[in-house]
Amino acid sequence: MSEYSDIQKAVRVEKFRIWFAWASGGFVGAFIANGTSDVPVLGVITLIMFLVLGVLFTIAAVTMTNRLNKKAEAARREVLGDL
Repeated sequence: MSEYSDIQKAVRVEKFRIWFAWASGGFVGAFIANGTSDVPVLGVITLIMFLVLGVLFTIAAVTMTNRLNKKAEAARREVLGDL
């Protein structure tokens, strides 16, 4: 059972890293977008760029989290002997 516990802990840590990086990038993007809002053309370009990148990074974070969940589920089945 310690194998599965170790896997659960590792998955939890990796999920935290993924979502912490996602949130940190969002805050940095918000600060940059706020800083460039005084220049009209540049402000619109950065806003659109961060919106598109935010959606893409959210999709990537959700995909990585789902893959980690699948790995944890496979490890649980292996440890518990489920098919």
